[in-house]
Amino acid sequence: SGRSVQATLSSLKMLDVGKWPIFSLCSEEELQLIRQACVFGSAGNEVLYTTVNDEIFVLGTNCCGCLGLGDVQSTIEPRRLDSLSGKKIACLSYGSGPHIVLATTEGEVFTWGHNAYSQLGNGTTNHGLVPCHISTNLSNKQVIEVACGSYHSLVLTSDGEVFAWGYNNSGQVGSGSTANQPIPRRVTGCLQTKAVVNIACGQMCSMAVVDTGEVYVWGYNGNGQLGLGSSGNQPTPCRIAALQGIRVQRVACGYAHTLVLTDEGQVYAWGANSYGQLGTGNKSNQSYPTPVVVEKDRIIEIAACHSAHTSAAKTQGGHVYMWGQCRGQSVLLPHLTHFSCTDDVFACFATPAVTWRLLSVEPDDHLTVAESLKREFDNPDTADLTFLVDGKYIYAHKVLLKIRCEHFRSSLEDNEGNVVEMSEFSYPVYRAFLEYLYTDSISLSPEEAVGLLDLATFYRENRLKKLCQQTIKQGICEENAIALLSAAVKYDAQDLEEFCFRFCINHLTVVTQTSGFAEMDHDLLKNFISKASRVGAFKN
Repeated sequence: SGRSVQATLSSLKMLDVGKWPIFSLCSEEELQLIRQACVFGSAGNEVLYTTVNDEIFVLGTNCCGCLGLGDVQSTIEPRRLDSLSGKKIACLSYGSGPHIVLATTEGEVFTWGHNAYSQLGNGTTNHGLVPCHISTNLSNKQVIEVACGSYHSLVLTSDGEVFAWGYNNSGQVGSGSTANQPIPRRVTGCLQTKAVVNIACGQMCSMAVVDTGEVYVWGYNGNGQLGLGSSGNQPTPCRIAALQGIRVQRVACGYAHTLVLTDEGQVYAWGANSYGQLGTGNKSNQSYPTPVVVEKDRIIEIAACHSAHTSAAKTQGGHVYMWGQCRGQSVLLPHLTHFSCTDDVFACFATPAVTWRLLSVEPDDHLTVAESLKREFDNPDTADLTFLVDGKYIYAHKVLLKIRCEHFRSSLEDNEGNVVEMSEFSYPVYRAFLEYLYTDSISLSPEEAVGLLDLATFYRENRLKKLCQQTIKQGICEENAIALLSAAVKYDAQDLEEFCFRFCINHLTVVTQTSGFAEMDHDLLKNFISKASRVGAFKN
């Protein structure tokens, strides 16, 4: 699978997690394979990440078993979360316990971690040490978005329904009571007939945006975070009337404040403001939506997280602003940063430094020159030259071969034909040679690499010769050692000859009983024995 990983890597930018301190525990090699990541926990000391091979790893203090490993041992080394192997993560959120709610690309929901308030939705209040598949009332639903408050959970299905469970002391589950909700329950009331497109949770409140651009809110409202102009809790969903005529696209909740983004790229904020998190220039709470003046440019993204009093936004021109609690300072107005994404605001300035969403790599459609050329190897649609080897065709491009190889620069000049027959080398060897000219790398068995070594010697391709020698060294074993030694002698690859010879001496007993040794060329055999005696192989 080495090759498929490479292919995936080349089409993806590397996920830059360097600004999150916890990732300094990972090696450079590990960091290069990360494709998605979530940093969470009361001090930003837990992390879950996925790699290009769709494996899930966790590391950290493992508070309440929130790493899902089946124990409460902390781990300073990344450990693989095998219980979810083969699952691809679509989205993920976490609470203050912490507990984790994860949806797969198939739309299944898994939860684990802190469960004192039934926030895992499995009907119990026992902490969950391993991921638990939650299917009650969700069995034929596809979940497309998840959100966690401190101790409650919300999911959104593909048909626009919202389900909630967990802590309900302020009505944040939206069931009409204040009893904790042990299993997923559909949030109905005035959401019954609406199609929800986005959900978010503050510490103890819940929000939903519907497809008409209206916002519905429920739960705790002590700081005005529901935007209803009051401070009374709301046990069932209620529409924010003050946003009449404004189409909201996204909602984001901080600890006790709320941000929305409209279809015209404007931001409104309301709720708690003791750190300036509303961006209004003062520290007064607001119980009604208040416009935030960020910049003349349209805003395309808003960011907040239920564990922090920090706000961030990104403009169409790529500028990233932050306000609210930033490393202990209260920033009362949107402040232009030098970051290129809102995630970095949370890495560097939020307390705790946790991710406000699942970090993921944006697929990068741009191909480098090298990547484009790799793709053209053996492509009959663009080729202007065909090699016929062992009755098989290999498609190539004259100009590229001339640029890449001295031999072709001279030989292709006089050859006006479009099909070149090649009988000196076998198909796998010649194909590997041409592919090398497009990719700079080879992938061959050690035996085939011997044939390629012959070709590289013949065409005086020294770098290719080195690569062949490397491949052969990596593939040497008792069975093929003599054959590889003979090849090294034949193609005057001294470094390789030395390597194969040493290998034979170190494994002399087994090597001398192989068929390769029995069929060894007479002169080579004499040479081998005298050299072996010189290095003391026959002391006794």
